Amino acid sequence: MRIVIAGGHGQIALHLEHLLAARGDQPVGLIRRPEQADDLRRRGAEPVLFDLESAAPEQLAKILDGADAVVFAAGAGPGSGAARKDTVDRGAAVLLADAAELAGVRRYLMLSSMGADAHAGDVADPVFGAYLRAKGAADDNLRARAALDWTVLRPGRLTDEPGTGLVQLAATTGRGAVPREDVAAVLAALLADPAPLARRTVELVSGPLDTAAAIAAAAAG
Repeated sequence: MRIVIAGGHGQIALHLEHLLAARGDQPVGLIRRPEQADDLRRRGAEPVLFDLESAAPEQLAKILDGADAVVFAAGAGPGSGAARKDTVDRGAAVLLADAAELAGVRRYLMLSSMGADAHAGDVADPVFGAYLRAKGAADDNLRARAALDWTVLRPGRLTDEPGTGLVQLAATTGRGAVPREDVAAVLAALLADPAPLARRTVELVSGPLDTAAAIAAAAAG
């Protein structure tokens, strides 16, 4: 499968690209800076320089032509203000959905966040509040699209600890943490077999089940 990943140099995206390339898929990572390209190549991904904040859907649709799926893993990142939370965490996700529809790519995986809500109110940190609202608005936009087979994945607090392969997936899991490696493994599994959680929003934390069993439990729940 050819899979285009927005935010291709993010930590989760780099793990995902490695997993996809190792099983014979063709990951394509959208990056903002040329110096990021070698990191993607080392993981078996094709880097494509593309500015998600300034492009039109028609431009991105050309890159998506022939793709089997897209993954939104981009983010404004730490140190960015509320304005960029909107242009990247919301705007770029909407752009990717618009382009996917134009290119006829139905499968869309959204890497969101636990607590994402377009109407997030009382948050002590106003920038984090803007982030949750932006992510929530992007999720809402995606879930309203009948032309896309989407899954919204909302991990808990992300860590850099080695992945354990043991997770919990459910509509509501409760607060918890999860290694970035395990998030990437769940994304890879959902790309291999999208049917169980198509058109579903699920939270993800570390838990007692291997990835396949966790997906099956979430699908049955």
